[in-house]
Amino acid sequence: MELAEAGQPVLDLFSGTSRVGQAFKRCGFAVRSNDLNAYAATIARCYVQADAQTERSAAAAILPILAAAQPERGHFTQTWCVESRFFHPDNGARIEGMRNCLAELNLAEPLHSVVLTSLIEAADRVDSTTGVQMAYLKSWAPRALKPIELRLPELIDGTGQVTQLDAAKAARDSGPVDLAYLDPPYNQHSYVGNYHVWESLALWDRPEVYGVACKRSDVRERKSPFNSKRKIHAAMAEVLDALDARTILVSFNNEGFISEDEMIDLLKPHGEVALTRFDYKRYVGAQIGVHDPKGKRVGKVSHLRNRELLFAVAPTIQQAGAAVRAAERAMV
Repeated sequence: MELAEAGQPVLDLFSGTSRVGQAFKRCGFAVRSNDLNAYAATIARCYVQADAQTERSAAAAILPILAAAQPERGHFTQTWCVESRFFHPDNGARIEGMRNCLAELNLAEPLHSVVLTSLIEAADRVDSTTGVQMAYLKSWAPRALKPIELRLPELIDGTGQVTQLDAAKAARDSGPVDLAYLDPPYNQHSYVGNYHVWESLALWDRPEVYGVACKRSDVRERKSPFNSKRKIHAAMAEVLDALDARTILVSFNNEGFISEDEMIDLLKPHGEVALTRFDYKRYVGAQIGVHDPKGKRVGKVSHLRNRELLFAVAPTIQQAGAAVRAAERAMV
């Protein structure tokens, strides 16, 4: 048994960087991608919605225009290169100049998102973090001193659908799908907080910020129920009830607010459940330890490994087991 049949609709409900949706699209599935965050929807429009056959040449013509834009030291550079240190100011000014240029071009979708994704990915290659934007390094990372360089995203042939909705509404609106893939937030760390600079690049607003990391103030307001230990069970149940899917795959983590047994209980009403576990190295920031704003180490790392959990739900236990084994092979 395959996870789904080529050409059939597949829903990626919490798309994030859309890597799963990209993989499904390359296999010929009709991908429906959803994420509430603007940066994630931008990336999905680039890789899931955009058709390489129609957007590649147009994007290639735009990137030199952006690359030639004059550096500008405004709100972006002041906030995320001076008041905080996510980028070297030289690269920050170039990012700001290119993003202003893109705004002036007023491109239609999905071309706008293809070009913007190129800029986000270029900025990611010269940032000074350990991978997420909860904090920045005390000293510049070597890559932060390299000049930023735009590259054409590796677009995929074919088109897909992208929505930017609450997960439960997206599940209801998607209609019947062959497979639904769910990779929701699992603990108190919100994705918009982890990638708040990308969110600001996507929205290109001038948000009020707070804290050493200069996070957007709306990070405090845009709380997902999946980031709440008290609310996550009900939120997960609502999403599952809203789905119309032959097979459901749920990716979770043993550090999440829902335990293995609790997740199985949530999934059982929707079919037979199979589970596989993957041992993973924890996020690299955990290896650094806990430091105060002055850089003094104030805490110890509790553990360096965790388990990624992959649940499969299908009409029969044989189908659920086959689905989780197929997914396991795909993840290797």
